Amino acid sequence: MDQRVSLITLGVADVAISVRFYEALGWHVANDWREQKVAFFQCGGMIVGLWDATSLAADSCTPIHPPGAATLAYNVASPADVDATLAEAEAVGALIPRPGAATFWGGYSGVFHDPDGHPWEVAHNPHWTIRPDGSIALST
Repeated sequence: MDQRVSLITLGVADVAISVRFYEALGWHVANDWREQKVAFFQCGGMIVGLWDATSLAADSCTPIHPPGAATLAYNVASPADVDATLAEAEAVGALIPRPGAATFWGGYSGVFHDPDGHPWEVAHNPHWTIRPDGSIALST
């Protein structure tokens, strides 16, 4: 198995509400989600999906996990970008449980929750490199 992730699917209460939230953040749905009942967003070299939480749990043969069982991350180039991204998310309805602040590991980060409570850490990590295409590289 190659060391990569192809798709992350978030279980959501209402696909339409979640699509509207992510579109308000500037994301673009790449499929006919109303017909297919699942929304896919091309995110660099991977895909993020939004699917009904009950259907996702059944398809994955696992119980429905509460939001927060995993945290998604969005890395940015500076602490000011962290604050701007959190403000943008809050403006379209996200909850901000942790505003941007210096971290113990030498960076700066904050957290927003999407409409279903999925946590997104917005972080500036001065030890990692953000490439021109938006992908990220561990510094070695």
